Amino acid sequence: MERDDLIRLRQARDRIDRDYAEPLDVPLLAREALMSVGHFQRSFKEAFGETPYYWLMTRRVERAMSLLRNGSMSVTQVCMAVGCTSLGSFSSRFTELVGETPSAYRARPHEELRGVPGCIAKQVTRPRR
Repeated sequence: MERDDLIRLRQARDRIDRDYAEPLDVPLLAREALMSVGHFQRSFKEAFGETPYYWLMTRRVERAMSLLRNGSMSVTQVCMAVGCTSLGSFSSRFTELVGETPSAYRARPHEELRGVPGCIAKQVTRPRR
């Protein structure tokens, strides 16, 4: 992979990580990376092990897990706060990545993470495929 392509892919990944709650789509990210959609998707997966869409959804689910552990927001509020517009799609992706529904995750105790800094809790609870 060319150095300039890798730089643009890292910038796209950083944008996804930073702006996960914003309306992002693959064609927009590909345009910003100066690549065709197909080339961008293949190159992103080669560089980071996941497609841009899965990377985005993983970021959104990570943040949703944190908000749900807090317990002060409903599942619908969390869905919207992390940038998802469909509760059904959000719940399906959350369940696929975490292994339980958002409601079940929110309802169960999270005592093992009390007092753990957010950056560490994020690493420990990161969804794995």
